[in-house]
Amino acid sequence: MASEKTPPAPGFGSDPGSPYDLAVIGGGINGCGIARDAAGRGASVVLFEKDDLANATSSRSTKLIHGGLRYLEYYEFRLVREALMERERLWAIAPHIIRPLRFVLPHHKGLRPAWLLRLGLFLYDHIGGRKLLPPTRTLDLARDVAGRPLKDDRAKAFEYSDCWVEDARLVVLNAMDAAVRGSAIHTRTRVVSAHRDNGLWQLVAEGPEGSRTVWARALVNAAGPWVGEVLNGVVHTNAKAAVRMVQGSHIVVPKLYEHDRCYIFQNADGRIIFAIPYEQDFTLIGTTDRDYHGDPADVAATPDEIAYLCAAASEYFRRPVEPDSVVWTYSGVRPLYDDGASKAQAATRDYVLTLDAPEGLAPMLSVFGGKITTYRRLAEAAIEKLTPHAPWAARAQWTVAGALPGGDFPIGDFEALVGEIAAAHPWLEPKTATRLVRAYGTRARDILGDAKGIADLGRHFGAGLYEREVRYLMQAEWARTAQDVLWRRGKLGLRFSQQEREALDAFMQQGASVPA
Repeated sequence: MASEKTPPAPGFGSDPGSPYDLAVIGGGINGCGIARDAAGRGASVVLFEKDDLANATSSRSTKLIHGGLRYLEYYEFRLVREALMERERLWAIAPHIIRPLRFVLPHHKGLRPAWLLRLGLFLYDHIGGRKLLPPTRTLDLARDVAGRPLKDDRAKAFEYSDCWVEDARLVVLNAMDAAVRGSAIHTRTRVVSAHRDNGLWQLVAEGPEGSRTVWARALVNAAGPWVGEVLNGVVHTNAKAAVRMVQGSHIVVPKLYEHDRCYIFQNADGRIIFAIPYEQDFTLIGTTDRDYHGDPADVAATPDEIAYLCAAASEYFRRPVEPDSVVWTYSGVRPLYDDGASKAQAATRDYVLTLDAPEGLAPMLSVFGGKITTYRRLAEAAIEKLTPHAPWAARAQWTVAGALPGGDFPIGDFEALVGEIAAAHPWLEPKTATRLVRAYGTRARDILGDAKGIADLGRHFGAGLYEREVRYLMQAEWARTAQDVLWRRGKLGLRFSQQEREALDAFMQQGASVPA
């Protein structure tokens, strides 16, 4: 199992010794994706994350692996094509945390004309090499079940395919695979300084075990919203950080309809929102797009954003969505590349990689922008940029076919795996068996192990979460607090009382030094 207690590799301490090939700052999807790819090519890698993995932007997305239909309006054809190609690739390597969805796009008179929507969806179906996901079709909302929750003024809709992803789990699985391949992953450890010294990077990091010094031949700055802070406050380059921070907020309300399809709604202001079935009993609605100028750590959904999302959804649903019905909100800052776009929703979601590699000095690559769908391709592009400075980077690409932990089963076999787990453990509640397979895939077998009954799983904390799973998360997935378990490794926080959360947190703090 991956563990933070991996003994320090060469490259620690005041003597450069044998330095790491690559140091990565940032434990979001881009940092963990780059670390995994590099480790799989034989590089020695160390990664530092100042909080928990996926603590910020990477756990606060709309949870979609998608091409970004609306980006076609901004002529982002390369980005859309690359993202569409990635949908089925990522589904194949992580079929436990990724699943297909069907999206219903009602035609709204007075906004985008029907012919434009159909043309955009034709491109969406054909420019990305779609093979497994079903194509677009036209719906008569008066006859189709998808029309029942909607107001009667919508007659026609288009239905197309994209995919859902457990976003924070995608980050953790990349970190786990990087660790299995020899990477040192250090969470809750902040890099406080980094400078070039004799052809290497010397990094000083501070964490639970105190201060440490690390040496590396190359540095990747994948700090997301803090990429500029790393450039100017850690590396002291005085470089202009071309980051446009855009806030995206989401609300969760009790389930608005019974079927399993999603909606994409057009708004009069040109923006779109999604309404997506969420955690069996809820509907997720988002997102907003507004410039953000504060500390990314303090971002939260504002009353205005909550009201906006409720009003936008109420334009379409028969049953009004009221702010009082919101059971949870979350908000993230997207660190987009600042391309000078006048509106936040028009700013490019494409990624930009900048390489600072003066002759004779250790290289530094900084990551701007990007989206969770294209993280794997971003990692390949980042390593390609490092190739002139890192011999290992020229080794063959491999992540397109390398299954993530727990994803080593065919795309169509999810239900069969749930059936296998349920048959082997008939005393397990069916919904718990499904949840475990959705989160851990084939590794659900490792969590349940040789348990012969529910008592063998240890203490029950609530909502089907038992001690054995918690210990697995602490040992294998860097979980240290109840927040890590309930809101990033899963979403059981929606079902936990405050008392249950406190009890779980107390247990985890007492068992912080769990035996491996």
